[in-house]
Amino acid sequence: MPKDYFFQPDVPDLTLDQATVLALARRHAPQARAVTGIDESGGEARTYAIDEALIFKTQRPNRLRPRTSQKREVFFLQQLEGVPDISVPRVVGYGREDGVEYTLMTRMPGTAFRVVNPTGVARRQALFELGRTLRRIHSLPQLPFVQSRLFPGDHAPVDVTWRFGNLFDDALAAIAQSSQPWPLDIPPVDIARRAMWALPDADACVALHSNPGPEHVFVDPQAGQFVGLIDFGDAYISHPVLDLRRWPAPDDRCALWEGYTADAPADDTLLRTWKVAQIIIYLSVIARSPEQRAVAIAEIEALSRQI
Repeated sequence: MPKDYFFQPDVPDLTLDQATVLALARRHAPQARAVTGIDESGGEARTYAIDEALIFKTQRPNRLRPRTSQKREVFFLQQLEGVPDISVPRVVGYGREDGVEYTLMTRMPGTAFRVVNPTGVARRQALFELGRTLRRIHSLPQLPFVQSRLFPGDHAPVDVTWRFGNLFDDALAAIAQSSQPWPLDIPPVDIARRAMWALPDADACVALHSNPGPEHVFVDPQAGQFVGLIDFGDAYISHPVLDLRRWPAPDDRCALWEGYTADAPADDTLLRTWKVAQIIIYLSVIARSPEQRAVAIAEIEALSRQI
């Protein structure tokens, strides 16, 4: 996969003063009154809550990287604005001032999935609704995304094949570095080769969120119900199933897939590609997640027989 590099890692990572944040925010929302919180949990981004209703987002200067783009996120959110049954932040304003690139957007209600960590029926239903939302996002007209020239990624079957091959390489490297012995009779490289041989030519490449995982999915903190999806800054174009691989537990991914196929069934190509993507997931789990290792071994054996 493309390697991350940072433009200016030695630049001081300074927090903007509240007066500057409010002055910039008021260009787009004159009613803005006060900065009510600062969040740095996103790593690359720093966000300032304004009146608990708006989010003023900046990129941390020492964490600037090509893979992340505020302008790309703004474009994506604007394409989603007004689309029925898709809950994402709404862009209020965007600009650059004195070297500061910023986005002002509405605050997503609720709390990150990873904080609430719902269980049982609530968890399954939240992931079902996430899957349904991702399918609707993937069904948008794609020409505007391509013509914007803001989205890196894959535009032909060979590009997708190359990406899947790199993902298998990453998983195999993690297995080689693991202290745990390989648990199956068939070597992991043979599993990867068999899966790549079974990978069909991609018949669709779409704009992906990139990481619709527990940190970017928001739910109601009491009921655990799905509320919406945030952070489209790492978006790229590739095969739709790559947006479904951030949930390693089989039950989670089953609920996600049921939601993804609820409004439109999966054709044979989509289903076959999804099986290959899951093999990548399970190889990575075997290498990195001891607590889920036994389940991953059983699942990869079953999938290997299906391809």
